[in-house]
Amino acid sequence: METTLAMTMLTAIGLILLKLSLNVTVPRQWTLQQAITDSYLTFEKASAQRQSFEALTGAGSLWPQYPTVATTTVTFGKLPGGTPITGTVTRTRIPDANNLPAKGGSGTAATNPSAMEVYRLQSVVRYTVGKRSYLKSRTVVRSQ
Repeated sequence: METTLAMTMLTAIGLILLKLSLNVTVPRQWTLQQAITDSYLTFEKASAQRQSFEALTGAGSLWPQYPTVATTTVTFGKLPGGTPITGTVTRTRIPDANNLPAKGGSGTAATNPSAMEVYRLQSVVRYTVGKRSYLKSRTVVRSQ
């Protein structure tokens, strides 16, 4: 009888300690996923800044002209244990209103005498942690 009671108490204590240790690791995984997606967006921003203007405005651009968007499924990284962190990246290029009509704007030679081209390159990341969905975005302004 005493042995059964002792084993029951040890099992209960073991389950409580297991639950407490899991409660400690869950917030760390959330923080890790936030850091990984932030670093991916840093990569997106750097990519938007380093591409040539011809590559950004060309037909095969990663950032198609608004209202068209390009959506890609990506793997941001892996959690300890090998669980992948996946999500989608949506990209678009928004022309400035003062761009000339051939470049997606409504400007004229009087309002834009140097024929300056300005675009906002926007990348939006969508991913899920547990039951919650998150969105993060970065916008880069490029001009020529």
